[in-house]
Amino acid sequence: MPERTVKLARKTNETDITVELNLDPSKPGDYKIATGVGFFDHMLDHVARHGRLGLKVNAKGDTHIDDHHTVEDVGIVLGQALLEAIGDKKGIERYGDAAVPMDEALARVSIDLSGRPALAFDVTFTTPAAKIGQFDTQLVREFFQAVTQAGRFACHVEVPRGDNDHHVAEAIFKAFGRALREAVNITGSDIPSTKGSL
Repeated sequence: MPERTVKLARKTNETDITVELNLDPSKPGDYKIATGVGFFDHMLDHVARHGRLGLKVNAKGDTHIDDHHTVEDVGIVLGQALLEAIGDKKGIERYGDAAVPMDEALARVSIDLSGRPALAFDVTFTTPAAKIGQFDTQLVREFFQAVTQAGRFACHVEVPRGDNDHHVAEAIFKAFGRALREAVNITGSDIPSTKGSL
């Protein structure tokens, strides 16, 4: 099996980001995240650990304005890295689905590495423009919008219940990691599509 690793960088007037992604690390969950946005680092830690991914993210952004550009651009680079790392998609499971409870909160994430970007985000945080510490909860959706567009995959995020915004966000990112792990697993030798390509 070819090594599924990639290192990508993106530099703009707003952010400077490097992402290293290994879909099949010898030490699963080997990660080092430093975005300058503490809560976002914590969420990406969950993606790496529960997705059993090798992941390094180093980001510097205009967080003196707010965290939006950093979160969105990390999503873009991570999506691009994922798309490149899975390559021609031969043998991958393609679909992944995970439900994760976090105390009173429950999140479900379903993924299709279809080559067609789409995000369905059915999540309601406790109040509009709520914050978890200093982190704007609206940025959860912004991250998933960016990663699905750049990674060219479909992602459905649902939270049927949850009262604590921290629990809701954490359950979402954990479920995303677990669903992604399932979707990228090599379980065959052909392209998982009747079209013969994805």
